[in-house]
Amino acid sequence: MNAEDFPTPDVEVETVAPETLKDDIDAGEDVTLLDARMESDYEEWHIDGENITSINVPYFEFLEDDIDEDVLEGIPEDREVTVLCAKGGASEYVAGTLAERGYDVNHLEDGMNGWAGIYEAVEVTDYDGAGTLLQYQRPSSGCLGYLVYDDGEAAIIDPLRVFTDRYLEDAEELGVELKYALDTHIHADHISGVRNLDAEGVEGVIPEAAVDRGVTYAAERSSASPASQARQNADELTTAEDGDTFEVGDATIEAVYTPGHTTGMTSYLIDDSLLATGDGLFIESVARPDLEEGDDGAPEAARMLYESLQERVLTLPDETLVGGAHFSDAAEPAADGTYTAPIGDLVEEMDALTMDEDEFVELILSDMPPRPANYEDIIATNLGQNAVDDEEAFTLELGPNNCAASQESLAGD
Repeated sequence: MNAEDFPTPDVEVETVAPETLKDDIDAGEDVTLLDARMESDYEEWHIDGENITSINVPYFEFLEDDIDEDVLEGIPEDREVTVLCAKGGASEYVAGTLAERGYDVNHLEDGMNGWAGIYEAVEVTDYDGAGTLLQYQRPSSGCLGYLVYDDGEAAIIDPLRVFTDRYLEDAEELGVELKYALDTHIHADHISGVRNLDAEGVEGVIPEAAVDRGVTYAAERSSASPASQARQNADELTTAEDGDTFEVGDATIEAVYTPGHTTGMTSYLIDDSLLATGDGLFIESVARPDLEEGDDGAPEAARMLYESLQERVLTLPDETLVGGAHFSDAAEPAADGTYTAPIGDLVEEMDALTMDEDEFVELILSDMPPRPANYEDIIATNLGQNAVDDEEAFTLELGPNNCAASQESLAGD
């Protein structure tokens, strides 16, 4: 059934905004969720956390006048329950049905779609480069992005298409010009916002090494110096090679070629203080190597990743912060609330970073999580080979990112 097909409950049901639910969870309050989606959808992706009790009862269990007593017994009567679904229609109906039976319930506005719309900006207080660095966080999928700004200029790294307007609005509110939009690689879990921002006058940048994957909208060659050069036409993006630099006020963003997760993966070192590693290294794991070349090419990609980590990332000073493009439930935020950590700490805590090459390759290939939902369509869209509208783009990227290798096997004891 579609959301609009559910009848309006006879009992008025309170609606809870996704941001309010997120605030309650962050505050450590005990939250009970009744997820009314199908079991398969729930198993693939749901809201979870240490202070969250999550119950899955599909909406169809509530369509009959006589609801099975076993269903009702599984729903607590001694606390408030927030009902949610995919878009908000089923959850309102289910919540109304429970309210009629005396349950203390409300429902989540716009369901999991509303949850996917949460996007927070948190300052990286340990960043000691020029200007200010913000980390954008999308809790529904664990996607992370970075906005650095100084002296009236700004750059965004790994922007999401769905939040194009947000970046422009934030830049205006901060009183800065959004000068660059840079991607670390061709993403497999979300639709990139680089092209949309480029169309709004922001200079879009992708790794030079990614063009060989068949990107249809990038210039054949475009040096980053001077970065303000005119492009041949509006459909072409600037490409960044290893060592190219981009100036934002007094801050410098340097491209550091770090292949492994993809052949074009490029990290960005922001004013020698934070390395935006894309999907190469996360604070709780390392990249999975199979999304570009598949299972057959994964061993070679894993060796490429090992070399990138050992020779390009771990050779940086121990105090250099690492900020990936994602975080998972296994990630512990820093004191400032960002998912960042010094390289030295990661080496101490993550066994995978101190193994020899053969051990490393064997380990990360041994326990690969499921591939991201719709990843082939998402890659094709990010290559410019598949055209989707904004609604389709939003739907394609719903769900967990799954771009990392298994956290359980990589972390130290």
